Amino acid sequence: MGTFTAGGLEVAVEDGRLRIVKEGKVAKFVERVEHVTFSGTYAAAKGQAVLYVTERCVFNLTPEGLELSEIAPGVDLRKDILDHMAFDPIVKGAPRLMDPRIFLSVPMGLKADLLSLPLEERLTYDPAENLFFANFEGFSIKSLEDVERIRAAVEKILLPLGSKVYTIVNYDNFTIAPDIVDAYTDMVQYLVDRYYCATTRYTTSTFLRMKLGDALSRRDVAPHIYESREEARRVLDANRSTPPRAD
Repeated sequence: MGTFTAGGLEVAVEDGRLRIVKEGKVAKFVERVEHVTFSGTYAAAKGQAVLYVTERCVFNLTPEGLELSEIAPGVDLRKDILDHMAFDPIVKGAPRLMDPRIFLSVPMGLKADLLSLPLEERLTYDPAENLFFANFEGFSIKSLEDVERIRAAVEKILLPLGSKVYTIVNYDNFTIAPDIVDAYTDMVQYLVDRYYCATTRYTTSTFLRMKLGDALSRRDVAPHIYESREEARRVLDANRSTPPRAD
Protein backbone atom coordinates (compact mmCIF):
# COMPACT_ATOMS: atom_id res chain seq x y z
CA MET A 1 0.00 0.00 0.00
CA GLY A 2 1.18 3.53 -0.73
CA THR A 3 -0.27 7.01 -0.44
CA PHE A 4 0.51 10.36 -2.01
CA THR A 5 -0.83 13.87 -1.62
CA ALA A 6 -0.85 16.95 -3.85
CA GLY A 7 -2.85 20.17 -3.59
CA GLY A 8 -4.93 18.72 -0.78
CA LEU A 9 -5.68 15.55 -2.74
CA GLU A 10 -4.88 12.32 -0.90
CA VAL A 11 -4.78 9.06 -2.82
CA ALA A 12 -4.08 5.53 -1.66
CA VAL A 13 -2.90 2.65 -3.85
CA GLU A 14 -3.91 -0.75 -2.48
CA ASP A 15 -3.41 -4.08 -4.28
CA GLY A 16 -3.20 -2.43 -7.69
CA ARG A 17 -6.31 -0.29 -7.16
CA LEU A 18 -6.64 3.46 -6.62
CA ARG A 19 -8.70 4.88 -3.76
CA ILE A 20 -9.46 8.59 -3.30
CA VAL A 21 -9.02 9.23 0.41
CA LYS A 22 -9.57 12.99 0.29
CA GLU A 23 -10.46 15.23 -2.62
CA GLY A 24 -8.23 18.16 -3.55
CA LYS A 25 -9.20 21.82 -3.32
CA VAL A 26 -8.69 22.73 -6.99
CA ALA A 27 -10.83 21.48 -9.89
CA LYS A 28 -8.76 20.37 -12.90
CA PHE A 29 -11.42 20.45 -15.62
CA VAL A 30 -13.31 23.74 -15.74
CA GLU A 31 -15.25 25.63 -18.43
CA ARG A 32 -12.84 28.60 -18.52
CA VAL A 33 -9.25 29.23 -17.50
CA GLU A 34 -7.41 32.44 -16.72
CA HIS A 35 -4.48 31.78 -19.07
CA VAL A 36 -4.24 29.59 -22.18
CA THR A 37 -0.88 27.80 -22.45
CA PHE A 38 -2.13 25.05 -24.76
CA SER A 39 -5.08 25.35 -27.14
CA GLY A 40 -7.05 22.14 -27.49
CA THR A 41 -9.17 23.71 -30.23
CA TYR A 42 -6.08 24.51 -32.31
CA ALA A 43 -4.57 21.06 -31.68
CA ALA A 44 -7.81 19.32 -32.74
CA ALA A 45 -7.98 21.43 -35.91
CA LYS A 46 -4.38 20.42 -36.74
CA GLY A 47 -5.16 16.75 -36.14
CA GLN A 48 -2.65 16.42 -33.31
CA ALA A 49 -2.91 13.40 -31.02
CA VAL A 50 -3.49 14.75 -27.50
CA LEU A 51 -3.89 12.85 -24.22
CA TYR A 52 -4.79 14.30 -20.83
CA VAL A 53 -3.51 11.92 -18.14
CA THR A 54 -4.55 12.38 -14.51
CA GLU A 55 -4.06 10.20 -11.44
CA ARG A 56 -7.50 8.65 -11.94
CA CYS A 57 -8.32 8.66 -15.67
CA VAL A 58 -7.21 9.45 -19.23
CA PHE A 59 -8.92 11.71 -21.77
CA ASN A 60 -8.44 11.86 -25.56
CA LEU A 61 -8.92 15.09 -27.46
CA THR A 62 -11.26 14.44 -30.40
CA PRO A 63 -12.87 16.79 -32.97
CA GLU A 64 -16.12 16.36 -31.03
CA GLY A 65 -14.57 17.26 -27.66
CA LEU A 66 -12.88 15.63 -24.69
CA GLU A 67 -13.49 11.86 -24.55
CA LEU A 68 -12.92 9.85 -21.37
CA SER A 69 -11.16 6.73 -22.60
CA GLU A 70 -9.53 5.07 -19.57
CA ILE A 71 -10.20 4.86 -15.85
CA ALA A 72 -7.95 3.72 -13.02
CA PRO A 73 -8.79 0.42 -11.30
CA GLY A 74 -10.82 1.10 -8.15
CA VAL A 75 -12.06 4.54 -9.26
CA ASP A 76 -15.81 5.21 -9.48
CA LEU A 77 -16.69 6.93 -12.76
CA ARG A 78 -19.50 9.09 -11.38
CA LYS A 79 -18.36 9.79 -7.82
CA ASP A 80 -14.61 10.19 -8.43
CA ILE A 81 -14.57 11.80 -11.91
CA LEU A 82 -17.76 13.15 -13.47
CA ASP A 83 -19.06 14.80 -10.29
CA HIS A 84 -15.84 16.86 -10.12
CA MET A 85 -15.96 18.24 -13.67
CA ALA A 86 -17.58 21.50 -14.71
CA PHE A 87 -18.71 19.96 -18.02
CA ASP A 88 -19.70 16.54 -19.33
CA PRO A 89 -17.00 14.73 -21.32
CA ILE A 90 -17.79 12.25 -24.06
CA VAL A 91 -18.18 8.76 -22.60
CA LYS A 92 -18.76 5.94 -25.08
CA GLY A 93 -19.81 2.86 -23.17
CA ALA A 94 -17.64 1.69 -20.29
CA PRO A 95 -14.13 3.22 -20.34
CA ARG A 96 -11.37 0.61 -20.39
CA LEU A 97 -9.13 0.20 -17.36
CA MET A 98 -5.76 1.90 -17.26
CA ASP A 99 -2.93 -0.64 -17.27
CA PRO A 100 -3.10 -2.15 -13.73
CA ARG A 101 0.70 -2.44 -13.70
CA ILE A 102 0.87 1.35 -13.22
CA PHE A 103 -0.51 0.89 -9.71
CA LEU A 104 1.77 -1.93 -8.59
CA SER A 105 5.17 -1.57 -6.92
CA VAL A 106 6.89 -4.15 -9.18
CA PRO A 107 8.52 -3.27 -12.55
CA MET A 108 6.02 -2.95 -15.40
CA GLY A 109 8.10 -4.84 -17.97
CA LEU A 110 7.53 -2.23 -20.68
CA LYS A 111 10.80 -3.01 -22.46
CA ALA A 112 9.73 -6.60 -23.03
CA ASP A 113 6.34 -5.43 -24.30
CA LEU A 114 7.95 -3.02 -26.72
CA LEU A 115 10.44 -5.51 -28.09
CA SER A 116 7.77 -8.16 -28.55
CA LEU A 117 5.32 -5.89 -30.40
CA PRO A 118 4.42 -7.67 -33.67
CA LEU A 119 5.45 -5.93 -36.90
CA GLU A 120 1.84 -5.66 -38.06
CA GLU A 121 0.94 -3.66 -34.93
CA ARG A 122 3.80 -1.24 -35.61
CA LEU A 123 2.30 -0.08 -38.92
CA THR A 124 -0.85 2.06 -38.91
CA TYR A 125 -2.69 4.12 -41.50
CA ASP A 126 -5.03 7.02 -40.68
CA PRO A 127 -7.30 7.65 -43.69
CA ALA A 128 -8.59 10.93 -42.25
CA GLU A 129 -5.08 12.42 -42.49
CA ASN A 130 -3.77 10.12 -45.22
CA LEU A 131 -0.97 9.44 -42.72
CA PHE A 132 1.05 6.24 -42.45
CA PHE A 133 3.01 5.73 -39.21
CA ALA A 134 5.78 3.14 -38.87
CA ASN A 135 6.74 2.59 -35.24
CA PHE A 136 10.17 0.93 -35.26
CA GLU A 137 10.96 1.89 -31.66
CA GLY A 138 12.93 -0.94 -30.07
CA PHE A 139 12.81 -2.92 -33.32
CA SER A 140 15.83 -4.89 -34.48
CA ILE A 141 16.70 -5.90 -38.06
CA LYS A 142 19.15 -8.76 -38.17
CA SER A 143 18.64 -10.42 -41.55
CA LEU A 144 17.51 -9.98 -45.15
CA GLU A 145 14.36 -11.85 -44.15
CA ASP A 146 13.54 -9.06 -41.69
CA VAL A 147 13.89 -6.50 -44.48
CA GLU A 148 11.55 -8.48 -46.72
CA ARG A 149 9.00 -8.83 -43.91
CA ILE A 150 8.87 -5.06 -43.54
CA ARG A 151 8.44 -4.48 -47.27
CA ALA A 152 5.64 -7.03 -47.49
CA ALA A 153 3.86 -5.68 -44.40
CA VAL A 154 3.99 -2.07 -45.66
CA GLU A 155 2.78 -3.03 -49.14
CA LYS A 156 -0.09 -5.03 -47.66
CA ILE A 157 -1.43 -1.80 -46.15
CA LEU A 158 -0.51 0.76 -48.82
CA LEU A 159 -0.86 -1.07 -52.15
CA PRO A 160 -4.69 -1.28 -51.98
CA LEU A 161 -4.97 2.49 -51.38
CA GLY A 162 -4.02 3.38 -54.94
CA SER A 163 -2.43 6.70 -53.98
CA LYS A 164 0.61 7.93 -52.10
CA VAL A 165 0.58 8.73 -48.38
CA TYR A 166 2.34 11.01 -45.92
CA THR A 167 4.64 8.98 -43.68
CA ILE A 168 6.34 9.30 -40.29
CA VAL A 169 8.87 6.72 -39.10
CA ASN A 170 9.96 6.33 -35.47
CA TYR A 171 13.54 5.03 -35.20
CA ASP A 172 14.02 5.45 -31.43
CA ASN A 173 16.12 2.58 -30.02
CA PHE A 174 16.11 0.98 -33.48
CA THR A 175 19.01 -1.34 -34.30
CA ILE A 176 20.17 -2.84 -37.57
CA ALA A 177 23.05 -5.19 -38.40
CA PRO A 178 25.80 -3.29 -40.28
CA ASP A 179 25.78 -5.70 -43.22
CA ILE A 180 22.00 -5.21 -43.66
CA VAL A 181 22.00 -1.40 -43.88
CA ASP A 182 22.36 -1.27 -47.68
CA ALA A 183 19.59 -3.82 -48.28
CA TYR A 184 17.35 -1.99 -45.83
CA THR A 185 17.85 1.43 -47.40
CA ASP A 186 17.32 -0.07 -50.88
CA MET A 187 13.98 -1.31 -49.59
CA VAL A 188 13.22 2.14 -48.13
CA GLN A 189 13.97 3.75 -51.51
CA TYR A 190 11.57 1.28 -53.15
CA LEU A 191 8.78 2.23 -50.72
CA VAL A 192 9.47 5.96 -51.05
CA ASP A 193 9.30 5.83 -54.84
CA ARG A 194 6.04 3.89 -54.92
CA TYR A 195 4.04 4.79 -51.84
CA TYR A 196 5.25 7.93 -50.03
CA CYS A 197 4.52 11.47 -51.16
CA ALA A 198 6.39 12.99 -48.18
CA THR A 199 8.30 11.29 -45.38
CA THR A 200 9.88 12.37 -42.11
CA ARG A 201 11.85 10.24 -39.68
CA TYR A 202 13.03 10.76 -36.13
CA THR A 203 15.27 9.28 -33.44
CA THR A 204 17.11 10.57 -30.40
CA SER A 205 20.21 8.59 -31.46
CA THR A 206 22.81 10.83 -33.10
CA PHE A 207 24.74 7.78 -34.35
CA LEU A 208 21.67 6.28 -36.02
CA ARG A 209 20.77 9.62 -37.62
CA MET A 210 24.23 9.73 -39.16
CA LYS A 211 24.33 6.06 -40.24
CA LEU A 212 20.88 5.92 -41.82
CA GLY A 213 21.09 9.47 -43.12
CA ASP A 214 24.28 8.71 -45.04
CA ALA A 215 22.83 5.51 -46.54
CA LEU A 216 19.62 7.28 -47.59
CA SER A 217 21.57 10.17 -49.10
CA ARG A 218 23.47 7.78 -51.37
CA ARG A 219 20.11 6.68 -52.77
CA ASP A 220 18.80 10.20 -53.36
CA VAL A 221 16.27 9.74 -50.55
CA ALA A 222 15.78 12.74 -48.25
CA PRO A 223 18.40 11.92 -45.61
CA HIS A 224 17.49 14.21 -42.72
CA ILE A 225 16.28 12.41 -39.59
CA TYR A 226 14.82 14.63 -36.86
CA GLU A 227 15.33 14.39 -33.12
CA SER A 228 11.68 14.20 -32.03
CA ARG A 229 8.25 13.20 -33.27
CA GLU A 230 7.03 16.78 -32.80
CA GLU A 231 9.75 18.15 -35.10
CA ALA A 232 9.13 15.42 -37.69
CA ARG A 233 5.38 16.12 -37.61
CA ARG A 234 5.87 19.88 -38.05
CA VAL A 235 8.01 19.33 -41.14
CA LEU A 236 5.54 16.83 -42.56
CA ASP A 237 2.64 19.23 -42.03
CA ALA A 238 4.60 21.91 -43.88
CA ASN A 239 4.94 19.52 -46.82
CA ARG A 240 1.20 19.04 -47.03
CA SER A 241 0.92 22.14 -49.19
CA THR A 242 1.91 19.81 -52.05
CA PRO A 243 -0.91 17.30 -52.59
CA PRO A 244 -0.08 13.58 -52.93
CA ARG A 245 0.18 12.19 -56.47
CA ALA A 246 -2.08 9.37 -57.58
CA ASP A 247 -0.35 6.45 -59.29
